[in-house]
Amino acid sequence: MSNRETLESLPLLLPAAALLLCSLILPGLTEAQVVAAQPPYTISVFAKSANGYSKPDSIVQWRNSVLVGYGNGVAKDGSDGKSSTIVQYSLTGTRQRMFSVQGHNDGLRIKPGTNELWAIQNEDGNPKKEANLVIIDLETLAAKSYVIPSVNGGGGYDDVVFKDDQVFITASNPSGTHYPVLVRLTLEENSVITETVLNNDDPAINISTGLPVTLSLTDPDSLAIDSRGNLVLDSQGDSELVFIRHPFTKDQAVGLLKITTPTNPPTPTTVDDTAFASRSAFLLASDINGNTVYRIDSPPFGFEPGVSYSGSDTAGIIGVLDLDNGVLTPIVTSTPDPKTNNLSSFRGLLFVGPREDE
Repeated sequence: MSNRETLESLPLLLPAAALLLCSLILPGLTEAQVVAAQPPYTISVFAKSANGYSKPDSIVQWRNSVLVGYGNGVAKDGSDGKSSTIVQYSLTGTRQRMFSVQGHNDGLRIKPGTNELWAIQNEDGNPKKEANLVIIDLETLAAKSYVIPSVNGGGGYDDVVFKDDQVFITASNPSGTHYPVLVRLTLEENSVITETVLNNDDPAINISTGLPVTLSLTDPDSLAIDSRGNLVLDSQGDSELVFIRHPFTKDQAVGLLKITTPTNPPTPTTVDDTAFASRSAFLLASDINGNTVYRIDSPPFGFEPGVSYSGSDTAGIIGVLDLDNGVLTPIVTSTPDPKTNNLSSFRGLLFVGPREDE
């Protein structure tokens, strides 16, 4: 891929749908999903896939716009040589422009204080040794590509966050035990340096019980920062969240939270992303099976700051996550599609709102 991306300006084609008070039935490209919000929450369509791009995943806000990464069904190790699409929308869901990145995009983040979009590709591996980190300046359109070597026996990288002038990145798809699942990343000209922050078999404290445990992480995925400044690593297939306080310091502390839904007995539940409510106006959630990005509102007073919300890729729900016991209580549900039997598969979550300085 060249080190300069050309972004194509497109006509404004996708107005946001009118707000629905309870539920909606949405035909996708090949599927149809039925989703419903539990009162007082409401749900509406923010954007849908179109010809040329599908499978929405990561979401990030830049100024008063939103960028969504569409995986397009590309191989998760980039081995098919295909590209993902990143689409920029207004805050009302109107498409503004789009561009592509080589490989399967699974992580997007804006570096604070800059116009840099960091795009992470090929979470399952990188056999072709292609650029799996592309940094795009959204004003000048200049782009720079990096190859981050695997640190866990051939796996790739999934997500990135910025904290205290440091860059932390998920090392995904480890091939065994005692491999890094979280690293600190440093860029030096055209090269990268990775330093281990957390291994998949490190000691931790079970948050629900207060007892010491040993991690056994097999599926490190998305990464977030909670309202207390802790890193939050999602081990998707393990139905677990890992909280890391004071990362990469001598005071680093690790907590493990097992995720369940409130059934009898409780059911372990996978989640793909977790977002922590701010004073932003609404919540966006991408649904790969429905080829839709949804908008969720909480009238009349908005979301309570600090409350955590997680989206499940397998259970077809978005819920409020209790950070003391890991119980995920649904606020959005989906029913199986009669043709495919698919539930919604919720991936990226992001709280969004107008920015006064833009």
